[in-house]
Amino acid sequence: MELVQNKEKLAEYRKRAAALVSRMTLEEKVSQTLYESPAVPRLGIKAYNWWNEALHGVARSGTATVFPQAIGLAATFDEELLEEVGCAVSTEARGKFAMQQKHKDSDIYKGLTFWSPNVNIFRDPRWGRGHETFGEDPYLSGRLGVRYIKGLQGHDENYLKAAACAKHLAVHSGPENLRHEFNAIVSEQDLRETYLPAFEACVKEGAVEAVMGAYNRTNGEPCCASGHLLQEILRGEWGFQGHVVSDCWAIQDIHNGHQMTSGPLESAALAMNHGCDLNCGTSFQFLVQAVQQGLVEEKRLDEAVTALLSARMKLGVLDESGKEKGGNPYDQIPYSVVDSPDMRRLNRKAAERSIVLLKNQDQILPLKKENLRTIGVIGPNANNRNALIGNYEGTASRYVTILEGIQDYVGEDIRVLYSMGCHLYKDRTSSLAQANDRAAEVRAVCEESDVILAVMGLDATLEGEEGDAGNEYGSGDKPDLNLPGLQHPVIRMAKESGKPVILILLTGSAIAVNWEEQHVDAIVQGWYPGTQGGHAMARVLFGDVNPQGKLPVTFYRTSEELPDFTDYTMKGRTYRYLEHEPLFPFGYGLSYTTYTYQNLRLLQNSGFAQNGLDLSVEVENTGLREGTETVQIYVGAPGEDAPHPQLKGICKVHLDAGERKEVRVHLEREAFLLYDREGKRELRAGTYCIYAGGQQPDERSRQLTGVDVGCLKVENF
Repeated sequence: MELVQNKEKLAEYRKRAAALVSRMTLEEKVSQTLYESPAVPRLGIKAYNWWNEALHGVARSGTATVFPQAIGLAATFDEELLEEVGCAVSTEARGKFAMQQKHKDSDIYKGLTFWSPNVNIFRDPRWGRGHETFGEDPYLSGRLGVRYIKGLQGHDENYLKAAACAKHLAVHSGPENLRHEFNAIVSEQDLRETYLPAFEACVKEGAVEAVMGAYNRTNGEPCCASGHLLQEILRGEWGFQGHVVSDCWAIQDIHNGHQMTSGPLESAALAMNHGCDLNCGTSFQFLVQAVQQGLVEEKRLDEAVTALLSARMKLGVLDESGKEKGGNPYDQIPYSVVDSPDMRRLNRKAAERSIVLLKNQDQILPLKKENLRTIGVIGPNANNRNALIGNYEGTASRYVTILEGIQDYVGEDIRVLYSMGCHLYKDRTSSLAQANDRAAEVRAVCEESDVILAVMGLDATLEGEEGDAGNEYGSGDKPDLNLPGLQHPVIRMAKESGKPVILILLTGSAIAVNWEEQHVDAIVQGWYPGTQGGHAMARVLFGDVNPQGKLPVTFYRTSEELPDFTDYTMKGRTYRYLEHEPLFPFGYGLSYTTYTYQNLRLLQNSGFAQNGLDLSVEVENTGLREGTETVQIYVGAPGEDAPHPQLKGICKVHLDAGERKEVRVHLEREAFLLYDREGKRELRAGTYCIYAGGQQPDERSRQLTGVDVGCLKVENF
């Protein structure tokens, strides 16, 4: 039973919390709305720091497993894996928390309230924080977000294992350098169809404990003080029962950046009155004056503090009274679970499943050890630990880079030569050297090698959050979609050697590798694959693992084809509204085997106006080796103004060579609904097309794979 279903227990927590609040002074109540909540000894309330992060592992508090970055986890298209990873993260979190409490350590990043996952839509590939998300599709983001939350929060009927937080509500995806003052203008149609569905799923299905507001304004309202978002939609329409937290120091942006109020007193009052309960920052200290001056009713403050104390009771970390017999089962998790062999195995599995094979000319991959004497590994990301981890990361006990993973895999059997090739984004590796100072070494490595692995891309110093990414471009956003610095010339240099070149991209976002797509022999997208990334990549390259990852974002050919970065309309963005042919489409990814789809049919013919549809399709592995296929179901709605066919179902199926399986998928009624310009859902009259395949039903995917996705037409009746 989920905790949210145990209404009696929830009511008990609320009652106990309200009783505590009734005994507090005004100052004590206000103190509990700040992320550094002090102790109230006379009421048995311990100090608690709410700020913790778990985007892809327990972050910023010492040793923990660093899983692939969120965008890499999204590339697995694997709901069950996301819950498994979320469960592993909260298991380590409990082990660490018990240890920290034992030694009286209640510092920042030491609590059980995790401000993860980030389910914002990755609408523009230039956005630096896009690699924190689950990609560009609302359905995929919602499915993966829900399952990650379930993994974090657990399934005990009385206690939360950890408290998850869906962020950042809403319409938030850059530019980073404008986020403290920016007003995102969005139609009600785009708001409902693109920016809100993942949050709605996290609230209604995931029972997420917390929701974080964004820095920006949306249609004129500061998101952390938005009546439309926090009251009308989140609490009103969706029935959210948890607590709302501001982004860090976002409430001071209301007066400093957005200039909506005269100062911190009015900003704190505006946020509290519109549904924000907890302040990551210090602005809520002014709530004492706000209540005294009548700007905030004390009843509203009581509601906020009751919600916050209830959250701590759900975790079992507030006091000892009212605990079930036997106590909180999560208290029994030992510190020894942290960085254990089981965690390392899961980490490697997640990395292996996240890798996307984008090109494999003449089946050069997988590599065969018996055909190789020397491998050349070049590129600034080949031995770059930063390129493994992304941002919001923990600290690993070992980092296996791509170079190290190759060296470990081939051992003494094959010589591995290495050159950094170039700096990640500068034109020389040393300030005293001449430009392109590794060119001779690159040529020497290529001359001596049988195959070249060019490991290029970005890391979180180039794309990330404002203030975290410290590069020559500033603010964390990318200026364009090109490989920075001399990476492209180094790849051309490798290709000129006449040796086979396999390009390995470690990035958190789409890169426009147009020349490379035409000229190199293979392209592998590795994302930021976590600290087992080198081992995972080696096992994929040498065929121990058959790649199964799919792109959760569109790879565009150039940023010039995109609308302006500050334009939040969806026209021309993402696969759903694309107007130009992509380089690599959303949902695309190759395998070392081949699959065919047959006999797509309805399992019932009563129409989908009420109950949706049940589908069946047969998937066969027609290649020579086993593999796992990602079955993707797309729905195309009638009408010239309808989006391109949209992802509405996913299923993973493992098949041995020659094996065929029937896959059944249920499509909810909502899969067929669109929003009109007023943001109202409608079921259009006419013919809907349902597609089932291992890719999108678009022309570019057909070009790349030679596979045409079949269509089942159904009438709305």
